[in-house]
Amino acid sequence: MSVGEEVRTEQTRPQQSLGTAAARNLATTTKSVPQMQEISSRWLLRTLPWVDVQGGTYRVNRRLTFAVGDGRVTFVKTGDRVEVIPAELGELPALRSYEDEEVLSELAQRCEQREFGPGEVIASFGSQADEVYLLAHGKVEKIGTGPYGDDAVLGVLADGSYFGDQALLDGDAIWEYTARTVTACTVLVLPRQDVEQIAERADSLREHLRQRRSIPEQRTNKHGEKAIDLAAGHSGEPDIPHTFVDYEARPREYELSVAQTVLRIHSRVADLYNQPMNQTEQQIRLTVEALKERQEHELVNNREFGLLHNCEYDQRIQPHDGVPGPDDMDELLSRRRGTKLFLAHPRAIAAFGRELNKRGLVPETIDIGGNRIPTWRGVPIYPCNKIPVTESRTSSIIAMRTGEQDQGVIGLRATGIPDEIEPSLSVRFMGINEQAIIKYLVTAYYSAAVLVPDALGVLENVEIGRWR
Repeated sequence: MSVGEEVRTEQTRPQQSLGTAAARNLATTTKSVPQMQEISSRWLLRTLPWVDVQGGTYRVNRRLTFAVGDGRVTFVKTGDRVEVIPAELGELPALRSYEDEEVLSELAQRCEQREFGPGEVIASFGSQADEVYLLAHGKVEKIGTGPYGDDAVLGVLADGSYFGDQALLDGDAIWEYTARTVTACTVLVLPRQDVEQIAERADSLREHLRQRRSIPEQRTNKHGEKAIDLAAGHSGEPDIPHTFVDYEARPREYELSVAQTVLRIHSRVADLYNQPMNQTEQQIRLTVEALKERQEHELVNNREFGLLHNCEYDQRIQPHDGVPGPDDMDELLSRRRGTKLFLAHPRAIAAFGRELNKRGLVPETIDIGGNRIPTWRGVPIYPCNKIPVTESRTSSIIAMRTGEQDQGVIGLRATGIPDEIEPSLSVRFMGINEQAIIKYLVTAYYSAAVLVPDALGVLENVEIGRWR
């Protein structure tokens, strides 16, 4: 019998038992609850200490600090031409609080764009400082002389940084280090001579610079806080200094942010399709999961209170070789006491692991809730997929000291709100409309506060795609 005849025989053979398709009509299937790919580990929400906020606002009182203007400068790029935003020149210490837009625009126009290749010297130690450099793109190393006469890297500057600003106030200033490019760099240069020419015509700028030069230097500690006069190691009966601790007149206040959505469920679904799972409960559960994912995203990326945007400039460092190496992580640790945790994108953690493999190092791991978490110097490195990865395959690594008692980073929330199902998260019934659709308002209130600047640090622009 041929193959074709066998197939025809099989197709025409009468059915001898109940088929599975029909049998399923009488069977109760075993099913899972609705699954959701968006759910992540959310280690930031789990590890951040949360503080209850009354009145919706948390005020961070600090000791008085004298601002020195070390922010970042923003640029606008049109084709291959780069220009500085005039108002951003106010980030320079010499121009801080200067608000004449017309004069700032003229200063911005005087900035000359220059291109440097890798390894080129922009400014040499000991030479006269008569130009201000605004780094639009690239990396620059500050090279000084080490204790044994060899070169030592004092720091790494990246996009938005500036150097040489002392030239605007001191005509006799010299370079105290050598500035050398690490990568190809685009730099805007503002000569002191051009600033002086504009100041001769603009009375407001001339008076502002004169006042900046005449302001007496404030006695501060290394953190920029007003010094507290003390006497120690004395003998006899000398005059004991008098002092007081001054506070910031306008402390920062953090208002609780909100994430909300209106969940809609048809009453027929809620009434009839609740076995073996409650449809309303499952809809609320998945909505709350999405809300928590958005909450963690905002805690990392929000421009008002997000960790990446609220890290002080002097707590941001650049990797020396692009990739996140052990030396960079040690530098990040050394910027603060009592670092409790790192946060990094999983791909950044993998890049750090490759660097450890190259050096023959094996990181220790710790067990947290049944999860093996890698550590560096005993500090856990938690994965956080909310930290962005740029198109150029770079990311950031966050280091934090946490808790109110340690003057660290804290999460803010409001407990006891109406219809609360979790702390600071509520589901409120909003009624049923004319189409028989039930509506629930799902709300989460949250924010984060950095109590002192050195509680938060960021290793920026780490390369995650280098494999060699």
